[in-house]
Amino acid sequence: MEYFTRVQIYEKIRQDILDGRYERGESLIEQKLAQEFGVSRTPVREVLRQLELDGLVGSIPNRGVFVIGITQEDIEDIYEIRRRIEGLAALWATDKMAEEEFAELENIYNLMEFYTHKHDVSQVAKLNTQFHEVIFKASHSKYLKNMLSNFQVYIQWARYASLKVPGRMEAALAEHKGILEAFRQKDRLLAEKLIMEHVANSSKNIKTAQ
Repeated sequence: MEYFTRVQIYEKIRQDILDGRYERGESLIEQKLAQEFGVSRTPVREVLRQLELDGLVGSIPNRGVFVIGITQEDIEDIYEIRRRIEGLAALWATDKMAEEEFAELENIYNLMEFYTHKHDVSQVAKLNTQFHEVIFKASHSKYLKNMLSNFQVYIQWARYASLKVPGRMEAALAEHKGILEAFRQKDRLLAEKLIMEHVANSSKNIKTAQ
């Protein structure tokens, strides 16, 4: 009996790669993974093909599949793309955000403030992700939301590292407060400006954390 679906296997291996549980260049063996997940080799083979399309693994004929992972250059690319697209998301969200979406954003900010004062990096990182996901949702563009949500997966570990830099949690909280106020005032250009600056600051802190 199969204990994991193909999607669950994909998400687990992808997250393990992003979390650094696999070394760069490490082999991923179909049979071993199939035994680990309690499935046949077929879904594992399909997952490895998808991960290769994602650029997280590579394959060499007669040698198997190996981990590529995320490089510093990849992270810089992702943050720059994210900076520009989140600016667009902020513009659209300012115009389209419903009252309940703003209330959700405000509630998340209040929780971020609480956990920042408690210096709980893990909780702040999770809430940070949720804050941005509400903005993606409020843009009311399924294509933009899907694109940015995918980027979120690739930067969660980087976000955690960034928030551990001394003073970054407090600075990030202030940045989120400014973004929240821009949405409250329905100032679309200010919201765009502040969220792009916020993403740029996060990117700088990634380098500091490494």
